[in-house]
Amino acid sequence: MDSDPLRANPELMPVLERIATALERLAPSANANPDLEAADAFVWHAAGHILQPVPKVNRVDLVLLKGIDRVRDQLYDNTLRFAKGLPANNALLWGARGMGKSSLVKAIHAQINRERAAGSHALKLVEIHREDIESLPALMTIVRNSPQQFIVFCDDLSFDSDDTSYKSLKAVLEGGIEGRPDNVVFYATSNRRHLLPRDMMENERSTAINPHEAVEEKVSLSDRFGLWLGFHKCSQDEYLAMVSGYADHFGLDYPADAMRAEALEWSTTRGARSGRTAWQYIQDLAGRLGKRTV
Repeated sequence: MDSDPLRANPELMPVLERIATALERLAPSANANPDLEAADAFVWHAAGHILQPVPKVNRVDLVLLKGIDRVRDQLYDNTLRFAKGLPANNALLWGARGMGKSSLVKAIHAQINRERAAGSHALKLVEIHREDIESLPALMTIVRNSPQQFIVFCDDLSFDSDDTSYKSLKAVLEGGIEGRPDNVVFYATSNRRHLLPRDMMENERSTAINPHEAVEEKVSLSDRFGLWLGFHKCSQDEYLAMVSGYADHFGLDYPADAMRAEALEWSTTRGARSGRTAWQYIQDLAGRLGKRTV
C-alpha cells in the first residue's frame, strides 16, 4: 500500500493548493516600514508584524475624568517630559475597575498632541494586546529608529502561573542588550499591583528550593515600572461629581435632584461607584433626553 496519501489520492493536490492560496491571502503580510504618519494611534498585530492605523480613537476628553486629579497630573507630567525628549518612566496604572485607567492614557495622549507646536512630530500611541506581549521585541525593532516617539500601551495586563511571556516584557522595559529604545515608554493598566495574584506568589514560595529567589523574578516585573499610579474606589461625592461633569459637558438639561437620585440608584443596582458607572448612567440619561454624547 502506498504510504503517500497524495499519490494514493492525486485529486487531493488541487484542493490543497486552493486551501494554501486562500490562507496566504488571509494572512497579513509583514511590514517592516509602516507609514507612521497615517495616524496618531495604532494597534499592533503580532501576526504579520503589522501596525494598523486607528483613524478615530475611542476616548473621552481629559476634562471629563473626575476624582483622579493626583494620578492624572502625575501621568500628564511624565508623558509631557517624554514628548519633549526628556527622561520619563514606564507607568503602571493599577487598581479598581472602571476608574478611568485606560481612559486616562488615551486622554493624555490626545491632550498633549493638541498642545504640541505646529510642525513637531505627533506623539504616537500603540496598543498591544496582552496575548501579543511576546512579540514586543519585534515591535521595538520597527519603532527603534523612527524620529517619532511612542507610548506602547497594554490594557488589563496580568500573567498566569504557567505564563512565561512576562520575560519578554522585562527584557524590553530595562533588560537585554539593547534595552528599551529612547523613543518608547511602556504604559500598562492592571487590576493587580504586582501583575500576579497573591496566591500564585505564595505557592511559588512554598514549593521552591529558594522561596525568595523563586518569587523575586516575577515580582520584579512591577519594579520595571518607575511610576506606579493607584486608582481606588470613589466616594459618593466623587461619583456624583463625575455624573454632574458629564451632564454639564453634554448639555443635559435635567432637574438636579432627579439626576442625583437616579444616579445613586443606578450605582446601587450595579453594586459599584466608578467613572464607568457614571458614564453608563449618562448614556442612559442622554438617550432618554434625545441627546448625543459624541
